[in-house]
Amino acid sequence: MSGTVTGTSGGRGRGGSSAPGSALSVPEERRAARDTAAATPTGTSRGRRPDGHPGGALGAPVERREGRQKVTGAARYAAEYGLTGRAHAWPVPAAVARGRVTAVDTSAALALPGVLAVLTPDDAPHLATPEDATLAVLQGPQVPHRGWCVALAVADTLETARAAARAVRVTYTAEPHDADLDPGHPDAYEPEQTNAGFPGRVEHGDPEAAYAAAEVRVDATYRVPPLHNHPMEPHTSTAHWDGDRLTVYTSSQGGTTVREVLAQLFALPEDRITVVTEHVGGGFGSKGTPRPDVVLAAMAALHTGRPVTLAYPRRYLPTTVGHRAPTAQRLRLGAHADGRLTAVLHEVTTHTSRVKEFVEQAAVPSRIMYAAPALLSSHRVVPLDVPSPSWMRAPGEAPGMYALESAMDELADALGMDPVELRVRNEPEREPDSGKPFSSRHLVECLRDGARRFGWDGRDPRPGVRREGPLLLGTGVAAATYPAAAVPATASARALPDGTFVVRINATDIGTGARTVLAQIAADALGVPLDRVRTEIGHSDLPSAWLAGGSMGTASWGWAVHDACAALASRLAAHTGPLPADGIETHADTAGQADADSSYARHAFGAHFAEVAVDTVTGETRVRRLLGIFAAGRILNSRTARSQFTGGMTMGLGMALTEHSTLDRAFGDFTEADLASYHVPAHADVPAVEADWIDENDPHLNPMGSKGIGEIGIVGTAAAIGNAVHHATGVRLRELPLTPDRVLTGLLSEGPP
Repeated sequence: MSGTVTGTSGGRGRGGSSAPGSALSVPEERRAARDTAAATPTGTSRGRRPDGHPGGALGAPVERREGRQKVTGAARYAAEYGLTGRAHAWPVPAAVARGRVTAVDTSAALALPGVLAVLTPDDAPHLATPEDATLAVLQGPQVPHRGWCVALAVADTLETARAAARAVRVTYTAEPHDADLDPGHPDAYEPEQTNAGFPGRVEHGDPEAAYAAAEVRVDATYRVPPLHNHPMEPHTSTAHWDGDRLTVYTSSQGGTTVREVLAQLFALPEDRITVVTEHVGGGFGSKGTPRPDVVLAAMAALHTGRPVTLAYPRRYLPTTVGHRAPTAQRLRLGAHADGRLTAVLHEVTTHTSRVKEFVEQAAVPSRIMYAAPALLSSHRVVPLDVPSPSWMRAPGEAPGMYALESAMDELADALGMDPVELRVRNEPEREPDSGKPFSSRHLVECLRDGARRFGWDGRDPRPGVRREGPLLLGTGVAAATYPAAAVPATASARALPDGTFVVRINATDIGTGARTVLAQIAADALGVPLDRVRTEIGHSDLPSAWLAGGSMGTASWGWAVHDACAALASRLAAHTGPLPADGIETHADTAGQADADSSYARHAFGAHFAEVAVDTVTGETRVRRLLGIFAAGRILNSRTARSQFTGGMTMGLGMALTEHSTLDRAFGDFTEADLASYHVPAHADVPAVEADWIDENDPHLNPMGSKGIGEIGIVGTAAAIGNAVHHATGVRLRELPLTPDRVLTGLLSEGPP
């Protein structure tokens, strides 16, 4: 908990007080009215196409098409394809933090009835060198970190495979390791790029001088621990070889990418590989690129000649499938006494593995959010003997906006200014980093509407004045941003003689309702009822498409589907007579359009409001209500959108209060390795979470006018909760999560006002 605030300040912000629990969740009747309204005064009409023509499908609260399959158990996931002769695999993780395998004794394992094989670095199929070094499993004796797969047991049953894996005896030569993230580490360096290709360092003006000359200054360091994705369905693959043809059923966010990677690893033409991702039980980024499960399953199937399923045990996931790297973020904000920022300095230190570089881009949001003539946004990364970090929902934005929005709250406190008004006062006319105009930016509207609905005007700004017995109550606010982008995709649309339509694209539905929304886009472009459109997704034989990630899935897939259906509508309009027996089909490829440079800065924005109750006896923090208001382009399905927004907000609540992992320096491993120790929010933790949006008409995005919504909900939530805890207690905690021990320590050391 480090930080300083210096400078002059005026009087406190707005006076007054509000009763506990006052103000506003969204009433059900208002929600229903919004979902079905024909038009609104502030943007795109709901249920109408951007060109003004009637379209009843888009925007409607349509139920997810696969919902009944999932709740009845009919939906098949990657481990549920009961192929004839299927075997099961279980990995053997490395027990040293760094070293080499010198011997693997498989005799006891192979003696168990039903064991088919134990793959080791000595006899596993040889792979081509992968671009992603985390996939070079069983290719040599080197152990880069604890948990690295050093053997794979394959048996007739899952239980036998597990027993065989436990019977394998591995001998190592251990080497000295380093798992200590220290900002002063001698091997720390400034990367050229972050994980998503942003420059590692951006500097405008003279930020050090501007900060030193500022009338009011904030200097604070915020820390976010390692975080883990933990999808409900673990990383699972079933692989089957038929001669030189490979079929895999895998839990992945992108089947097209899996096929490309497997083709390279096994030196196969892509047309000899089929990848099925029919249903996926969550990913949160960890399934965005292929993980060892699909490679190991394919290797085991090749070695044994049997179909093989590998469902990675949950306790092994933290060391195998990536994590959100920890960050230490120093924020320095300089401002005039009227609240106008003069300098923003956002410096991030994080870790990466020695297997491959992955840099959490936590300083990038500061390049977008606020107008300041001087800016420093930089990253330093320390390579360690740890599991490789990777994508996790809103990589960069989630931890980065926690730090930035916490610092903005500290600045508002130092200025004696309302936190909402401080953000409004620093609204930029153009994107600060690029100088481009925003395609649309309705952050101020989100803040104003959210404040009105939350009852912000009645807030007493003084910390610690609202009490209910031992409980201290407080409210907080934070802004949110996430980039809006699209990448090329291909799709086909076919009109059949029976009056129905089939849309095909290798999109992946990871629980977001992709099938449903793509059908709505198609029905809108075709001008037909939704029930006449069928979607086929989740199979690599379909037209190739981008993975479900980066909040770009629907924007990318929907663009291709829209274009294919628009072309089909034109052909049908010119067609006379009955359709041929196999119908009429059109194709679309958005290459050159979706990836074209834009003269606009394209982002989604939002505002989060939180109310908390902090128990001064136990240190427990309870979130009483969350409200999120978003500006995310045209909302294509109000039901699934609200689900995505509230899901992200719930994940942000977990980031604020319960989720964390500890990297054991002695072993180079994560101590919180399962859901018994890594605590995600339960229903009882989220009694009132409401999400709504500004009706935004943005013509500079894609034919639908939509922005991604899968990640904007998590961004800013943790900061809003942390700011509310400060408002409740007067104690500023700068390390997540805000667990009872940390809260009590803060209360005992600083005490409530």
